[in-house]
Amino acid sequence: MQQVVRRTVRRRLRRQLLWNGNVEPPLWTLFTDPEHIVRWAWSTHRHNAERVAALMEQRPDLTVVRLANRAAVEAWVAGPLAEAAVRCDP
Repeated sequence: MQQVVRRTVRRRLRRQLLWNGNVEPPLWTLFTDPEHIVRWAWSTHRHNAERVAALMEQRPDLTVVRLANRAAVEAWVAGPLAEAAVRCDP
């Protein structure tokens, strides 16, 4: 949640262009728009956590990687995923 909130606030304050020329809506829309990205992340978190837990139970052979912060994501992408991407290049 911290990442979603920080990213949303930063994008809004900087009026950062997203895709197709979109920008984050005013921050007050968090309280009025039921589909606001922060509200969506909050409301779907539990469901997604339950899905992952069920999948881990059904498929113990799958590896689930939990990354706690942006630095861990960057290290993961630069490590195992970068090696896998090189092997998959045509």
